[in-house]
Amino acid sequence: DDDQNFGTEGKRLRSKNKLMEHEESMGFGTRCIHAGQPPDPRTGAVIVPISLSTTFAQTSPGVHQGYDYSRSGNPTRQAYEECLASLEHGKYGFAFASGLAATTTIIHLLQAGDHVISIDDVYGGSQRYFRRIAAPMGVSFSFVDFHKPGDLQAALTPKTNLVWLETPTNPTMKIIDIAAVAATVHAHGDCILVVDNTFMSPYCQNPLDLGADIVMHSTSKYINGHSDVIGGAVVTSNDHIAARLKFLQNGIGAIQSPFDCFLALRGLKTLHVRMKEHERNAFEIARFLEAHPKVERVLYPGLPSHPQHDIAKKQNRGYGGMMTFFLKGGLLQARTFLESCKLIALAESLGGVESLIEHPAIMTHASVPADVRAQLGITDSLVRLSVGIEDVGDLLNEIKAALDAVPAAL
Repeated sequence: DDDQNFGTEGKRLRSKNKLMEHEESMGFGTRCIHAGQPPDPRTGAVIVPISLSTTFAQTSPGVHQGYDYSRSGNPTRQAYEECLASLEHGKYGFAFASGLAATTTIIHLLQAGDHVISIDDVYGGSQRYFRRIAAPMGVSFSFVDFHKPGDLQAALTPKTNLVWLETPTNPTMKIIDIAAVAATVHAHGDCILVVDNTFMSPYCQNPLDLGADIVMHSTSKYINGHSDVIGGAVVTSNDHIAARLKFLQNGIGAIQSPFDCFLALRGLKTLHVRMKEHERNAFEIARFLEAHPKVERVLYPGLPSHPQHDIAKKQNRGYGGMMTFFLKGGLLQARTFLESCKLIALAESLGGVESLIEHPAIMTHASVPADVRAQLGITDSLVRLSVGIEDVGDLLNEIKAALDAVPAAL
């Protein structure tokens, strides 16, 4: 059974609840810096050490201090996982080698014959995994626009065991009412709701508070925040799901290394500070773009013009640093604009301190079939911008100059 598979590691994880109760009274920034990170009891070190040992001495066969083999549990990873869980208002955190490793592990909660409903505008890597790897192994997928009344309800079947949601979506920035989706999903029975919270980060949004069963992240983005770690994370408060995830994390083995956990934990210490600057800069840039004659449309959750701005106001504490905009014209205009940016790097990924810009149809979502991209509105004129924390005047000057170089649309 799951608890037997959980073993000593399960006892250690469940013992974290007492610590979590104390941390609930702390502010977000305090938890970023201190959650799961008490001074080292042996040396007094105030920073969690990097524990590189692969194995741990036992006082008697099967008797140890909570660790036996580093794939199963590691002190540095534990500290990081506890901090992640605290920031997402969850009981249990799990760190993985990448966001897709986290996604793969979650899907392994299912078995052949199960059905998954995913939001249609899902991250290209997730869609590729769902369509081309998990589906041939016997898990079926439906991709649904959650905004259309009744479509989610209509897609639910007796075999639907998991619903996958991103909000905002990548890259068209659709905002979905998490609480409303959770109510529909849980009325269906024993069905798991997963929310990918990568775009918002725990600073802006906590899906578990809104009814989600699992929240996941590509921690390569805002969590780490410095574009130098690949990682993923999963957080839940459900004891049964946590037991299964712990077993799968150990059994599949797609764990994050102690060094990468250390770097991501260091990044978390400034998450609250960084997110404020990301958002401050994003607001100025979004307003500038919205008023520019060469820009057709801007999608940023903080703008009143965003179609789901009212939902964002209801369920978010902030609006983050991600936006999408459409240039007037097509690929020529988009390519000219992107090639004219120098300070803002033309690169995939997002959520780092530096600003990044990209063309989803050619770059991050190239693996999505062309007809699906067209249906989702991922056009050749769509540009995705991850706003960094540079001086906003420099970013605005760069964007203005790049737009000046864009030829007028015919």
